[in-house]
Amino acid sequence: MLLRAIDKFFRHEASGGILLMLSAVAALIVANSALSVFYEDFLGAYFAVTLDGVGLKKPLILWINDGLMAIFFFLIGLELKREMMEGKLKNPADVVLPGMAAVGGMVMPALIFVALNWGLPSVTGWAIPAATDIAFALGILALMGSRAPASLKVFLLTLAILDDLGAIIIIALFYTAELKIDYLYLSLIPLGALIWLNLKGAHRMAPMILLGVVMWFFVLKSGVHATLAGVITAFCIPMKDKWGKSPLHSLEHALTPYVLYLIIPVFAFANAGVVLQGMTFADLFAPLPLGIALGLILGKQVGVFGVTFLMVKAGMARMPHGANWLHIYGVACLAGIGFTMSLFIGSLSFSDAAMMNQVRMGVLSGSAISAILGAAALWVASNKEAEDATEATGEAANA
Repeated sequence: MLLRAIDKFFRHEASGGILLMLSAVAALIVANSALSVFYEDFLGAYFAVTLDGVGLKKPLILWINDGLMAIFFFLIGLELKREMMEGKLKNPADVVLPGMAAVGGMVMPALIFVALNWGLPSVTGWAIPAATDIAFALGILALMGSRAPASLKVFLLTLAILDDLGAIIIIALFYTAELKIDYLYLSLIPLGALIWLNLKGAHRMAPMILLGVVMWFFVLKSGVHATLAGVITAFCIPMKDKWGKSPLHSLEHALTPYVLYLIIPVFAFANAGVVLQGMTFADLFAPLPLGIALGLILGKQVGVFGVTFLMVKAGMARMPHGANWLHIYGVACLAGIGFTMSLFIGSLSFSDAAMMNQVRMGVLSGSAISAILGAAALWVASNKEAEDATEATGEAANA
């Protein structure tokens, strides 16, 4: 019976988001308990992979953020390629509304953050509230079940995918350390081999994954953030091999459970530990956490809902089928759940422990409020729609 319940949980669409939330809560508890010393020492412990003194030596937290997150971005790359080749991003007309909403949902949070942090060193974190956590946002929407229109999930999923694409571009352009061009040139060797295998329609994935790991190493050493190697490798995985099968589909299907139920929870546990000792309620209103929280809460609402409203009213796009404006507002709120992506960009923006603690505080508070507002709006919208349908049925019966 217990095994059946566990299996049912992991089959539910919201399971990834719930596990993510539990990991964040666990991190908060551990970071503020007697175990905090072990938590910090464990994440700060150095792990090395070297050959004759040459290789990588990094604290565990960076292996998680640079290594495991490269696998996360590899999966995002696979999803992006599939959607662009045969899914929701294939038809440009279907992308216009969620695409423009995604742009608005990235620009407005960044503007709010910059306005509150202008002239301060913390302004470098402007991209932190611009991101959306797909797993968390879709998990909240999934809890609504059939009460939310199916088109709403497609709208949110497309918006979040394009949001992630924007985050990838931002990381590539603005979060690159001092560039070492020789390593960047070396990364072209495995990239060339990957492109050749893709054009050849290769079936075996092991050589491609190995080449991706080599490219990841060179990109990491070059100063460009290594997670981008994951995305590039994903785009080199063939949609169809020489026998007509899809290595990309197989790899995406096999990798998704590990990313959703292992990698992302581990990342959340390692990065969400806000140290509350010595903090006051007033600390929430410091420019850095306030800029992040308001960016996620207000920026996403104004950006996503505002752009959607303007485009629909101007006749440039159509509302998702079966959705009303309260549904769209709920989705705009859910887009403010930054969590994984926001924490990740925060880790690229700041290395100082005190600054990162403020980042965690802003991301967690902004994401939590956005989740509550989004769930409440969708619940009210769904109930109102059900009541209207019941009334219409009653009137028809009386007539």
